[in-house]
Amino acid sequence: MGTLSINWNIGFPDWKEVFYLPLLSALFPPLAVLRLNKMITESGGKIFASNGKSADFEATVEKCREAGGSIATPRSPGENDAILYFVKYFNTYAYLGIKQSLIPGKFQLLNGAQPSYTNWYSNEPSGKGEEECVEMYTDGTWNDKKCNKNHLIVCQF
Repeated sequence: MGTLSINWNIGFPDWKEVFYLPLLSALFPPLAVLRLNKMITESGGKIFASNGKSADFEATVEKCREAGGSIATPRSPGENDAILYFVKYFNTYAYLGIKQSLIPGKFQLLNGAQPSYTNWYSNEPSGKGEEECVEMYTDGTWNDKKCNKNHLIVCQF
C-alpha cells in the first residue's frame, strides 16, 4: 500500500482523507484486475459480478448473500445492460432478484417492493402462477420460469 501524504499547511485533514484513501488504495488494484478480466460491470452505483458458475434460484440468492451482496436486480435499463453483459459473455440465462407475489402472475422484488423497471419479453409473464422466478434471456428481456433450473449466478454489490 502506498503512503498517505497530507499537507498540514492547508489545515487539518478531512477524516475521509485519513481513513478512506488508504482503504481505496488497497481496494482499487483488485477492482482494476476484475475489470480487466471482465468479471465485474458497474451501473447505477452498483457493481455486478459473476464467476461464470450456475445454480438454482435459492442457491444463487445464498451464494450472493455469502459474498456480501444480493442477487442481481435491475432497476434501470443501464443496470439491465450490466447484467446482460454476463448473460451474453457466458451465453446462458441468469436469474434476477424478482419473484412472483402472492397474486399469481404479479411479480415483486425480493424485499416485497414493486419493480420500478421491467423488461418482459413479449407476452410475458405467462406462467399463470406456476413459474415463480424471473430469468434474463440473452437479448436482455425477461421471462417467468420455474426456480429449479440452473442459471448463471450474477450478484450485485
